[in-house]
Amino acid sequence: MNEARPPALDRDAAARLIEPLTEIVIRAGAAILAVNRSAMTVDGKTDGSPVTEADLAADRIIAEGLARLVPKIPALSEERTQAAALPYRESFFLIDPLDGTKEFVAGRNEFTVNLALVSQGTPLLGIISAPALGLIWRGLVGRGAERLTLGKEPGKDRPLVEPIHTRPCPPRGQPWTVAVSRSHGDARSEAFIAARPGAVRCELGSAVKLGRVAEGSVDIYPRLAPTSEWDIAAGHAVVVAAGGRVTDSSGAALQFGTGRNGFIVPEFIAWGDPNAATNAS
Repeated sequence: MNEARPPALDRDAAARLIEPLTEIVIRAGAAILAVNRSAMTVDGKTDGSPVTEADLAADRIIAEGLARLVPKIPALSEERTQAAALPYRESFFLIDPLDGTKEFVAGRNEFTVNLALVSQGTPLLGIISAPALGLIWRGLVGRGAERLTLGKEPGKDRPLVEPIHTRPCPPRGQPWTVAVSRSHGDARSEAFIAARPGAVRCELGSAVKLGRVAEGSVDIYPRLAPTSEWDIAAGHAVVVAAGGRVTDSSGAALQFGTGRNGFIVPEFIAWGDPNAATNAS
């Protein structure tokens, strides 16, 4: 007998989940902020990247929350990849409980909690929380995107909710504003930026870069080097929901949950202006 396949969630079902999922992400962010960074334990993963008790606390909260809310939908977390049964052909959650651990360990505030709902290989819903900044970017493809500014006491103060949209690319002759990683650089991304004379680099950490593209603060975020699916799936959904596009360097769409070795995305470009992506491909 074949095992029952998990259901594929449509936009209406995803829309009903966005508020409770946001609450789960807020709780995970609060758990991260409760960790004493000066006294916490920092361990190393097999790939050399750091993991802390904050990563694990956030992961536990998200796992428990999803198990209660949508127990039939599989969840793939950076901290639990060994439990993955890929490929996922229907719907699944893709989670980075603490994106930007290096930023967090260094005492900076640009780290995020990333949660995406992927359906048929494409991110449908995304939530990026930057708990130390008091910001959340979230979006549902086809239904729009929002930025939430949390009150001083998340969960008690009502957040300010603002619709967001990506912005058109600069007119010819005007400089692009490009999000670049503070912790990771690569030659191909630098060459891509150099091809846009006068480009203004905006150094940011973690998935904050994708949130800034979605809200129209920056024009583009190129990462022409490998990264992980859980690093960008939530931001992918938010950028697309806000009117942008995420592609590879040839303009082709990205696919998630296909069983790619190491869950690696070889490259991507987040375009605020989808027409710019079309013209570049």
